[in-house]
Amino acid sequence: MNTITNKFKIALIAFGLLAVGTINAQTTTGDITQQGNATLGSTGTAVKLVDNKGTIKYLQAANGLTSLTNTTPNGGVITTWQLGGTLTSNTYIAAGTGTEFALDGLQLVTDAATASTNSVDRENHGGTGTGFTVLLRDEATGAIQKMQLSDLLKVDGIRVEHTQGTNASADVPITVTGLPTLNAATTAAKLFVYRNGVKLRFGTDFNVTADTVTITYSATDLPMYAGDIVEIQYIK
Repeated sequence: MNTITNKFKIALIAFGLLAVGTINAQTTTGDITQQGNATLGSTGTAVKLVDNKGTIKYLQAANGLTSLTNTTPNGGVITTWQLGGTLTSNTYIAAGTGTEFALDGLQLVTDAATASTNSVDRENHGGTGTGFTVLLRDEATGAIQKMQLSDLLKVDGIRVEHTQGTNASADVPITVTGLPTLNAATTAAKLFVYRNGVKLRFGTDFNVTADTVTITYSATDLPMYAGDIVEIQYIK
């Protein structure tokens, strides 16, 4: 068992600083269970060594990293740490102020027909699902999750048809369960209200509150007669 060289120690320190500077939420206090001693062909094992003062130390990989100890072509033994493996604790990579996190070299998908329709929860790369899903970020937890394209592109809506029972003499409120309060400058564009097939104007011919569309009655400009049909369409 050779004494670790100063060059190797410097490389290890640099690697450690890189890891600490980019990854949070790993185990940084307390004791971590020592893995078994590395043998030829072993993975996920600890490399036993001594420093230049004779102190016994162990190097091991965990939480998203893997290690492989094998024989090199010249007959020596080498342990390689590599990216890829199982996360054993919540792991966060922080893009600091003024920095970006990016992945280069990603393949461009141009065939929409390959969208997944059979993906399952926490499926691995060798699973039974086929096609492509979309990666999403949960803003509450930061967790990266996936969604099928069909769910992402799904459009939900509300449609209510109201038939006026009598000639109106005041504003006519119509219940539209699930309708939110809308903003005239933005979300109002999702709402369409028709009287006998003619589109009415937001804020002029009708007003909106949560769960209600109120037709603004006017004896001269917008009367409401018995039998009038008001159709309300809202796209979520």
